[in-house]
Amino acid sequence: MSLPVCSFADYKKIRTAPALSDYRDERKQVLKIIEEVRLNGDPALRNYTRQYDKVQVDQLKVSEQEIARAVETVQPELIEAIRGAKKNIERFHQHQVERKWWDSGPGWLTGQNIKPLQAVGVYIPGGTAAYPSSVLMTVLPARVAGVNEIYICTPPDSEGKINPLTLAAVHEAGATAVFKAGGAQAIAALAFGTETIPAVQKIVGPGNIYVTLAKKEVFGTVGIDMLAGPSEIAIVAEKGARPDYIAADLLSQAEHDPLSRSLLITPSEELAGLVVKELEEQIATLPRKKIAEQSLKQQGAVIMVAGLEEAWPVVNELAPEHLELHLEEAWRYLDNITSAGAVFIGPYTPESLGDYWAGSNHVLPTGGAARYASALGVSDFIKRSHLICYTAAALQESAPQIAALARAEGFEAHARAVLLRRKNDEPQSQD
Repeated sequence: MSLPVCSFADYKKIRTAPALSDYRDERKQVLKIIEEVRLNGDPALRNYTRQYDKVQVDQLKVSEQEIARAVETVQPELIEAIRGAKKNIERFHQHQVERKWWDSGPGWLTGQNIKPLQAVGVYIPGGTAAYPSSVLMTVLPARVAGVNEIYICTPPDSEGKINPLTLAAVHEAGATAVFKAGGAQAIAALAFGTETIPAVQKIVGPGNIYVTLAKKEVFGTVGIDMLAGPSEIAIVAEKGARPDYIAADLLSQAEHDPLSRSLLITPSEELAGLVVKELEEQIATLPRKKIAEQSLKQQGAVIMVAGLEEAWPVVNELAPEHLELHLEEAWRYLDNITSAGAVFIGPYTPESLGDYWAGSNHVLPTGGAARYASALGVSDFIKRSHLICYTAAALQESAPQIAALARAEGFEAHARAVLLRRKNDEPQSQD
């Protein structure tokens, strides 16, 4: 297994990730799918499901009976695990809830009102796989925010069914409805609505390149959470850290996708060598060995730095989705980190905790987007309206300054709208 050990400057020369603009043919295909679904609704959805998922689906909506039967087939310990994760996720996201607020002074009142979105669409990957954790991570923050209608689209398997584990998570999370639709066609259906699938105000959730491109195209018609790319992890570690822990966590991302990025940043050549050795040993028994090997070969690296002080500019430029700190005094370095989707502190806080259990969200910015974006949360499912109320006296006092600013910008009508009220409210002389 080839894993380069190099400087950050050399890493940037040898490792590049494809940009969305590189997928020209896929974008043409996505545009065609979106337009077809927008114009023809359910028939177009069924046609594309038959074409891409190789199955005929007559009833797009999953019935309550199907969900109930699916839940009965799931092992009790998995149901308990889903409920435990649900409890943690709800608890974490309750801290994010925003409240209406007011500010006031002589004759004026300003504030902010908070309202949840009315209808949200969630995309969950499916087909041969099940992602109950993604159901919980997308539906529960919306529920905490107060969203009334949460619609899930997920592709069916070769028999036209949805994985029972996914439906069990849907049941526990409390989504409004689930539809058997995947890919760009599902995003189009949620954006524009069909005879069966309602149009929503925002679409969230990860997917493949076609899903991502479709979300990009419908943005503006609806809101989206982010344009998710391949998964990433960066681990900052020093001499004395456990190489077996580090290798296991690097592989936890590498097994996702050949384009997933797994990086170790360290000043210790000794640790670098031990981790590379551990990777070779651990990957040998990994069920998704081939994918992990491709990922490490195409995107993985050990980035050498002169000391820990040199690690933080590297981290902040990479802005990784997941950042682990395998450091003896990890807490003292938190203020050095300005760009990371989620930070996992200490050797007993693997990234898997965030994926499934801790309660923090695992829908995180990728591809450097953590420089300006945040994890999915309650704020993604609300709208803020600013509130303003002035009395006549308060407006009188402020009018000259408002008019001066408006006229400086060339907007005379703005100035007059204020001055007119000032003039009309002046006491009338008595003859």
